Amino acid sequence: MNTQTEAFLTEKNLANNNADWAEVGKSHPHESAVLHVLGEARYTDDIPEVQGTLHAALGLSSKAHANILSMNFDAVKSARGVVAVYTAKDIPGTNDCGPIIHDDPILSEGLVEYVGQPIFIVVADTHDNARRAVRKAEITYEELPAILTPQEARQAQSFVLPPMRLQRGDAQAAFERSPRRVKGELYVGGQEQFYLEGQISYAIPKEDRGMLVLCSTQHPSEMQHVVAHALGVHSHNIVVECRRMGGGFGGKESQSALWAAAAAISAAQLKRPVKLRADRDDDMMVTGKRHCFYYDYEVGYDDEGRIIAARVEMVSRAGYSADLSAPVATRAVCHFDNTYYLGDVDIRAMCGKTNTQSNTAFRGFGGPQGAIAIEYIVDNIARDLNKDALEIRKINFYGRNDAEGRNITQYGQKVVDNVIHELVAELETSSEYQQRRADIKAFNISSPVLKKGLALTPVKFGIAFNVTHLNQAGALVHIYTDGSVLVNHGGCEMGQGVNTKVCQVVAHELGLNLDKVRATATDTSKVANTSATAASTGADLNGKAAQNAAHTLRQRLAEFAAKTYGGEQADIRFAAGLVSVNGLDIPFEALVQKAYLARVQLWSDGFYATPGLHWDPKTMSGNPFSYYAYGASVSEVIVDTLTGEWKLLRADALYDAGNSLNPAIDIGQVEGAFIQGMGWLTTEELWWNKGGKLMTHAPSTYKIPAISDCPEDFRVSLFKNRNVQDSIHRSKAVGEPPLLLPFSVFFAIRDAIASVADYRYNPPLNAPATSEAILSAINGVEAMAASSSQEK
Repeated sequence: MNTQTEAFLTEKNLANNNADWAEVGKSHPHESAVLHVLGEARYTDDIPEVQGTLHAALGLSSKAHANILSMNFDAVKSARGVVAVYTAKDIPGTNDCGPIIHDDPILSEGLVEYVGQPIFIVVADTHDNARRAVRKAEITYEELPAILTPQEARQAQSFVLPPMRLQRGDAQAAFERSPRRVKGELYVGGQEQFYLEGQISYAIPKEDRGMLVLCSTQHPSEMQHVVAHALGVHSHNIVVECRRMGGGFGGKESQSALWAAAAAISAAQLKRPVKLRADRDDDMMVTGKRHCFYYDYEVGYDDEGRIIAARVEMVSRAGYSADLSAPVATRAVCHFDNTYYLGDVDIRAMCGKTNTQSNTAFRGFGGPQGAIAIEYIVDNIARDLNKDALEIRKINFYGRNDAEGRNITQYGQKVVDNVIHELVAELETSSEYQQRRADIKAFNISSPVLKKGLALTPVKFGIAFNVTHLNQAGALVHIYTDGSVLVNHGGCEMGQGVNTKVCQVVAHELGLNLDKVRATATDTSKVANTSATAASTGADLNGKAAQNAAHTLRQRLAEFAAKTYGGEQADIRFAAGLVSVNGLDIPFEALVQKAYLARVQLWSDGFYATPGLHWDPKTMSGNPFSYYAYGASVSEVIVDTLTGEWKLLRADALYDAGNSLNPAIDIGQVEGAFIQGMGWLTTEELWWNKGGKLMTHAPSTYKIPAISDCPEDFRVSLFKNRNVQDSIHRSKAVGEPPLLLPFSVFFAIRDAIASVADYRYNPPLNAPATSEAILSAINGVEAMAASSSQEK
């Protein structure tokens, strides 16, 4: 960042100079809320089709690992409405859609590596005809051995990239001086993104080898690159546009590339528009999910429960290609500590190559998988010491200041914004945790079948992309002569409200009411080289970039106003649609009209790059995060020990959104993340059969939480705080961190199971904690109790 940019990106210079007026910090409705309710919000499949539009479908592998011996498309080509069939040899450019490593073909070139891998494209006159036709292909295979689980990948040393290792101190020596140790294994399953709008791309050929791709994606610039490479053209030939997504959750960060490329390849060959919309079954069969993780852990601790040494080996199910597995594993390593200081550690992470879908980004991006392991360990320590887990959590928290010497993470970043002590204390009081803990123990003594459980779990989540160069954003802001404002930025709206927040920032900067500002579709021809809307950085990066642009415009208008009306430029105020200068209150639009006639430039670009970030992937050390978001939650559950059924009775969540840009949207994000994370840990089970076919590939077999799963008593609040870093108006990200809050649900279930044997044994509960898993854990606890009784 150059010195001039740094100068006016400081909070002092960017703060609106009217202290009693603001458009940020207010609970404005989502900018598309009315359109959503009326069904008028236009998604990619709602865009009116150009005359001559054709429809594509993908032909998928039925084998997990095999060589293709032959393909017969005669029946496909003769099927109703079929226009063309394309295979890898018909791709004019590069047959690859891998985001980092080029190991992810758009279409198989003879080797298939999972059930559901695309092999060919069928283009027909209708969507249904294309889907019916793909099933008529005759393909013969030579089957090869398949690896399906992370445990199998670990045993076979099958990885998509070299293992990672982070060490601090001397873990072995620390273990030797530890009075106590706990060791074990844990398995945490993956999760389907289950966005309401499935994968879809609509490619429309333009003149001179140009292509417009309307795509439901979190990363238009990456789609632009993939399509350009696939077609063998320059990026400037390709325009990718996304007005909004019906959900993304990471599943449309890199994996929308396959659909964009397939549609564009077909459209380029036929010189006609082609739409490729995935049905839910195809979507779930083809696309990757949250990585499931297998853990082998050991921790040394003292008689008070303070952790002295930690060793963990994490193996993820990466799938058949690398995709984003490397940064997911990196974030898991960096979040293994969660809110706890770990002095001597040895953390290893491996990305298992398996013959399953190539797993990808999912809300939290490895952070939840890293943090849940240490929470499981802390839960074990507490039970081993016959103490409340909250007591063990508190004693291991990062220190409040430098003097305690407990505020440096395992990767070397200093924790300078720690509020976890105060936040947890506030939640412990407001949730009546201690009284409810006593009440629940009393209930369990008198209830032989139904058991209640309670848990409080904390969250510390780093905000920024792992890869430093991705932490940048651009924006354009236009002021029209009627005083209305149009903003375009590189972020993608997927329901999280990034457009609303960015418009609030621009309105605030220009002293306008929010209804004067409008955001347009994300478009690679307007803001180039954008980063994905991911890593919880959407509002942080794009808000700063838009603020930068709006500030430039305000400075120009202030300079013009001072020249026109007199007075000092520094004293000019922009507020409530008025510009106050030298004792006069001039309507904003009137000043704009005069400025236009005076040939003052009424548009500006803006840019922002997050300062202070660095990361060394070889040593796994550095300063990868701009700041940390904190939170905590308390969950109370009741479990039927005869059936394994359970219900969440009450949930209290307190989240640190900093100086919230929009409290209503932020609270909604926390609520949604809580329920989504609860689904990951309890009901959403991915299951592959022995042949490697995903059997949970539809809403009938894959169970996301329903309204009946939400607690009747759900209390969500924002912690009063102000970011110590110069984030956009000192706010904090709210996209991913709240997904870790429902850890408390999982551990409350574990607490209820432990009560079956008077809390003496650690229940062997893996995630998701389905009814079957709960029953298995109850049986495990009862068996441990029986064995102990026999020994006595």
